[in-house]
Amino acid sequence: MRKGVNPNKGGKPVVKSPCNHRVIIPLHIPNETGYFKDAYRIFEMCLFSIIKTSHSKLKITIVSNKCCDEVNEKLIKFCRNKIVDELIIEQEAIGKINSILKAIRTVEERLITITDADVLFLNNWETEIIKVFKAFPKAGAVCPVPVYRKHLDLTANIWFKYLFSNRLMFRMVKDVKALELFAKSIGWSYLPEEFGDSIGTIKGKDNTIAVLGCSHFVATYKKEVFKALPEENSAYLIDGDSEFLYMDKPVVLMDGYRLSTYSNNAYHLGNVFEPWMQEKFDNLKEETHEVIDFSEFKRLTCKNNKYLLTNKIFKRVIKSKPLLRYILNKKGLSKTQVYNYVDKKY
Repeated sequence: MRKGVNPNKGGKPVVKSPCNHRVIIPLHIPNETGYFKDAYRIFEMCLFSIIKTSHSKLKITIVSNKCCDEVNEKLIKFCRNKIVDELIIEQEAIGKINSILKAIRTVEERLITITDADVLFLNNWETEIIKVFKAFPKAGAVCPVPVYRKHLDLTANIWFKYLFSNRLMFRMVKDVKALELFAKSIGWSYLPEEFGDSIGTIKGKDNTIAVLGCSHFVATYKKEVFKALPEENSAYLIDGDSEFLYMDKPVVLMDGYRLSTYSNNAYHLGNVFEPWMQEKFDNLKEETHEVIDFSEFKRLTCKNNKYLLTNKIFKRVIKSKPLLRYILNKKGLSKTQVYNYVDKKY
């Protein structure tokens, strides 16, 4: 039985608060012991570092991927207190990528930041990312963390255009200490010296320098790159080819550039809490939030032929060792550095 008239009828439009940037955080904390002992504490640092340091009035989506009841109850409180804008709770483990897909297929914001739940965002991370998008109109994804040796990782379209330009050069790493912390966050005991002595970069408008390549543990994307997503969901909980197919390849299918900021603007924390993390968090300054218009950013379009030319044919050519040695030397690396990049076994 229906009684009365639904007050939403009558062709009333959807009205949402203005926002041009959304952050999506897939979260998997099935328990709070063992490997996941510090996971929630680190996640909270991630969440509140975004809120404190973002410059725009962004919206936050959390996808709970089979989190335990205790964690889900805390997430629901975040929603009630309007700390997060959207919460999706999955009772079954659907995997990292499928968690992201739950949110991303309906996102309307111009920029989409996808981040693991163990990233500590620093002041100016959003400002520095926006600088890169402005300096490089074809940027499709920008990571706030420069990581070693990503210069040939799905960047063939950049090399194809700038191979003979001095805009593309190897430069000194801007923050070696941050690079060392990243290495430790993924289980390395230290960063080899030759991994921190140079990094592939490109110079854009206003002399803005960006690093070649983009990690997928945290990155900001133009919305349209996800038009190139596979139609089906990922078959993996994590790893496999899922991050390549869903996070990385769509950018280059749209002929977008995968770049990182030259300065370090976030830390990958890993799963074990350390005192320095709390110190970094406590030193964050509260930013003033405002609605920022990103409509000026160039829109990318799908170019399958260009992808075939650059990422299949051209990439194979420049990766031949004799030619690669020559190119890297011309792009600023010494003979020793070229050997370390091309021939040394690790």
